Formats: sequence, structure tokens, C-alpha cells
Amino acid sequence: MPHPLSLTDQSFAPTVADGLTLVDFWAPWCAPCRALAPTLTELASDYAGRVTVAKLDVDEWPELAGHYGVRSLPTLILFQAGQPVRRLIGTQPRGALVNLLEGALSEDRAPGSVEKQGVAATL
Repeated sequence: MPHPLSLTDQSFAPTVADGLTLVDFWAPWCAPCRALAPTLTELASDYAGRVTVAKLDVDEWPELAGHYGVRSLPTLILFQAGQPVRRLIGTQPRGALVNLLEGALSEDRAPGSVEKQGVAATL
């Protein structure tokens, strides 16, 4: 079963640069972060090949957390082609995360959008 990727300052940019990536900004001492972890593991498996699910420990990489304005934990940021497009703060129910990912995937496939493989859809 795929698990969320553990990000570092060096792996962050290359990971979020392509396609859709959901990044969980978390800390080991954060009880809501730990409560959210099983849901993120499920999503990593359910969306394997379509969405990358990753985690960034804000205690280890505070500069990245600061760069993205993370002030509360957990903070989930959805990146599309390297740009943050959606942000959720606090523990989220599975349904809210599924809606977030499904919405982003359907936008990605909308007419006029660029497909993940880099081929432009015809209008």
C-alpha cells in the first residue's frame, strides 16, 4: 500500500512541480496531525498515479512552512504544477479531502486544460 511521501527541503520542489500534490504540513507532537495520518495513507493508496500525497514535518523544515504561511497544524495545501491552489486548515473528514481531490482532478480534465501528460485538450 502506498504511503504519503516524506518531504525534505530538497525533495519538496521537484515533488510538487508536476501534476497534483497534496502536502500535509504536520508535526509529530500534533494530535490532530496524527489523527489525520490514516486518512492520508488511504488517500495515497486510492489516488496512486493520479495525485501525490506527501507530508512535510514543520519542525524539521520550518523555512518551507513559513514560506507557505503555515501557522496552524495540520495545514493541507494542494499544489498543481508547483503552485498552491487550495488550502485546508485543521483535521478534515475523508469526504472533504475526496471532494477536494476529485474537484481538482475534474478541473485538470476540463476542456481547454492541459492534461497531466502535457497534451493540450482540443477546444
